Amino acid sequence: MKTTIHLGVLLAGLTLASCGNNQDKAAQAGAAAQVKEYKVLTLQPRSATLNTDYPASIQGQQNIEIRPRVQGYIDKIYVDEGAVVKAGQPLFKISAPEYEQEVRTAAASIKSAQAEVSAAKLAVNKVRPLVEKDIVSKYELESAQYTYQSALASLSQANASLVNAKTNLGYTTVKSPVNGVVGSIPFRLGSLVSATTTDPMTTVSSIGNVFAYFAINEKLLLSFTKDSSGTSFAQKIAKLPKVSLLLSDGSLYAEQGRIETVNGLINTETGSANIRAGFPNPKGIIRSGSSATVRIPNDLKDVLLIPQSATFELQDKRFAVVVGKDGKTKNVTVTVMQNTAGNFFVVESGLKAGDQVVLEGVATLKDGSQIKAAPQEAESVYADLK
Repeated sequence: MKTTIHLGVLLAGLTLASCGNNQDKAAQAGAAAQVKEYKVLTLQPRSATLNTDYPASIQGQQNIEIRPRVQGYIDKIYVDEGAVVKAGQPLFKISAPEYEQEVRTAAASIKSAQAEVSAAKLAVNKVRPLVEKDIVSKYELESAQYTYQSALASLSQANASLVNAKTNLGYTTVKSPVNGVVGSIPFRLGSLVSATTTDPMTTVSSIGNVFAYFAINEKLLLSFTKDSSGTSFAQKIAKLPKVSLLLSDGSLYAEQGRIETVNGLINTETGSANIRAGFPNPKGIIRSGSSATVRIPNDLKDVLLIPQSATFELQDKRFAVVVGKDGKTKNVTVTVMQNTAGNFFVVESGLKAGDQVVLEGVATLKDGSQIKAAPQEAESVYADLK
């Protein structure tokens, strides 16, 4: 009877031990199942281009006001607003009959002067042989010669008057001085215009090349000029990289331009300097007066780039999550450049080459969390770097 009792106790103990082992294994399996997998990236220095955008206003290479040289009524308008014109192409016709009359009068004066010249020359030829034969005195010949010279001068004056009259008549046809685009036309047929009219008849903008005017603050200006080579300021400007232009619809303009001038004075109120960049405009896409954005690139070498999604902000600070060799996480404060390289931050401090950072879900990870690192290829992470 005793033996039976001891055997039952032994069997019960073995059963309890077996259950305990199974519970431990289940607990361990549960703990392992709670360790989540996160994508991580090992940081290494890379090259990047930071783009800085500045709002700009566009002006044509030439914006010429078209004003009349003579007074009269607008008789014809040959072009419409926005038309593309060539140099010398007629724009307006001014009705001014007095200038036509001046041309006719000048032409008649020439004929009269030519007749006087002919008569004076005939008198000289008539008197000369008489003087040679001492029939009349030399005074008669000299008087005839003076009359002839006076007639020649009158003929020259008449010719000059005709040229002047034709010039004034030519002013009644107002022509474009350059290739360009016609602006607004505030006058209509029958309007009286003159050289003293306040408003121009129109403007013609030469847009084969256009200028983008924008302002840049003093700090960035110093940064650009310090980094560029060259001894003089003009040489430094010439060494600056080409700039791009974003049109008002957000599209990137096909032609690149260059910074051509920097205002010598910095505005004391805004702390910025005015800059002019030139862009070719062979197709006339850009019009004078339009708005655009100038984009200036800044090429960086050997910098650490971290995806913006791999950071989070807390109390005006930016954090990234670093994974140690033991698989535990650590939140680190990072400082990044204000400008971004596409969807990536350029790290200034807080991280170093070789650090392994978590790429997603970082805002939910607490310090010391145990995770399973899933390393990602750098090329796949930086595939959309722009």
